[in-house]
Amino acid sequence: MGKKQHQQDKLYLTTTEWKESFGGHKDDTGTRKQRADFKRLPINHCSVSFLPFDDPVCTPDGEIFDIANIIPYIKKHGSNPVSGKKLAIKDLVNLKFCKDEEGNFQCPVTFRTFTLNSNIVAIRTTGNVYSREAVNELNLKRSHLKDLLEDVPFLRTDIITLQDPHNLDKFNLEQFHHVKLDLKTKEQLEDEKKEMAKPEYRIRRMNNETKEALDQLKKDYVPKKFEHAAEETADAINAAPWTQGHVSAGFTSTAVTPATDNKAAVLADDVVKYARVKKNGYVRIVSNHGAINLELFCQKAPKACENFITLCRRGYYNNTRFHRLIKNFMIQGGDPTGTGHGGESIWGGKGFEDEFNQGLSHHTRGILSMANKGSNTNQSQFFITFRPCKYLDNKHTIFGKVVGGLDTLNSIEKVPAEAGTDRPIEEIVFMRAEVFVDPFEEAEQQVAKEREALKGGKTGEGDAEKPKEKPKPKAYGTGIGKYIKPETKRTTDQLTAGDGPAAKKKKDLRTNLVDFSKW
Repeated sequence: MGKKQHQQDKLYLTTTEWKESFGGHKDDTGTRKQRADFKRLPINHCSVSFLPFDDPVCTPDGEIFDIANIIPYIKKHGSNPVSGKKLAIKDLVNLKFCKDEEGNFQCPVTFRTFTLNSNIVAIRTTGNVYSREAVNELNLKRSHLKDLLEDVPFLRTDIITLQDPHNLDKFNLEQFHHVKLDLKTKEQLEDEKKEMAKPEYRIRRMNNETKEALDQLKKDYVPKKFEHAAEETADAINAAPWTQGHVSAGFTSTAVTPATDNKAAVLADDVVKYARVKKNGYVRIVSNHGAINLELFCQKAPKACENFITLCRRGYYNNTRFHRLIKNFMIQGGDPTGTGHGGESIWGGKGFEDEFNQGLSHHTRGILSMANKGSNTNQSQFFITFRPCKYLDNKHTIFGKVVGGLDTLNSIEKVPAEAGTDRPIEEIVFMRAEVFVDPFEEAEQQVAKEREALKGGKTGEGDAEKPKEKPKPKAYGTGIGKYIKPETKRTTDQLTAGDGPAAKKKKDLRTNLVDFSKW
């Protein structure tokens, strides 16, 4: 038999059975509307600012406020923010809450933590907060109307109910008097927004150790100042052929500020300078074995060449030693410490990137290359080969070759190394360097001249005048042939006349019809 009369049992749950007797969806429109109309304020929050209180006070009706918020409100409006009744400052009662180790409110007698369903009362004469159970059992039932902590006498009317789980209407935010009438000032709203922006506003539970740590952090922490660098604008010299991409990024991503003006990207100063390097550099190394002349491939390896020339000009290599020598392979130097683990480029950091060029190879003796510890770790050390070493291609940046002083290179190669090491027995000293041609300095001067000319309203290429525009042809009339001179025009008779025989005229076969006598 089914649950109802005239109902048959089935081997499955029907829709009606699932909806009415089990966990199916039920019409809870009224319940949902009731939940939407009721917004509960926690007991540890001020009824004016809706923020956790620091110095709590309460009214005779049990509404809780922060003293820093309620006193200005009473002075301005003279009424209770919750009920709208008249309220004076003398009617407020200072509350004394007891907390456990985790910072939660509790009853100081039963040591039970207060929850949303706890029945909480306060004594008007002392301000101490207890659970209803402790007051009933230890005060009212025994007719001992004295405060349980301070032994101060009180009356039954001095018992103020702060929270009654059976009567939560006074915690409904939607029914507060100042919420209905929107009595908040602009200053109060701004203060609330500032409090809500703080990270600790979202923290509901916090023990004493955590609170002390956060308080100390507030005192010691100094926020980092962000300096917004001014946006650099490209000019005729450093403007790239592509844009900054702000417009496309703003149209395709909501995380980027929209932009409608396309601006050219700004090329780095090194890129602008290297584009004006048109010749190789020349440097002489003076050692205790003689001089070696080097040609530097400034167009193919500009960074390595600029680094080497700049360090030579600064005297960085002066009186340094070639710390590594392998016969029939290479000699390495450029480390001021002489250990093989030092050296720094003119840009500092971990080193500048490699510059591999397919047109350069360790194919012969006297190739000048950068020594490194791996990919993109070039600093100040370099080496000169004694024989072809093509297996070093695309591993070390080639930036020059020996063009003079091969006898000196042969003399250096003959110096023996210490047993078991690559360190030469005899000191090979890089005494000084002489820079003959520095194309990077010339390129900088050229860029400076172009910028001066640009500021003076001239083109970046110098004082060259703009090409003159071609004059427009003179018009002698309108319509077709308006640019043809009248004296050069030919008439129709002139076009038909020629040197050949004249064309025969056709007979006019037309007749004039007068009458029909000849028909």
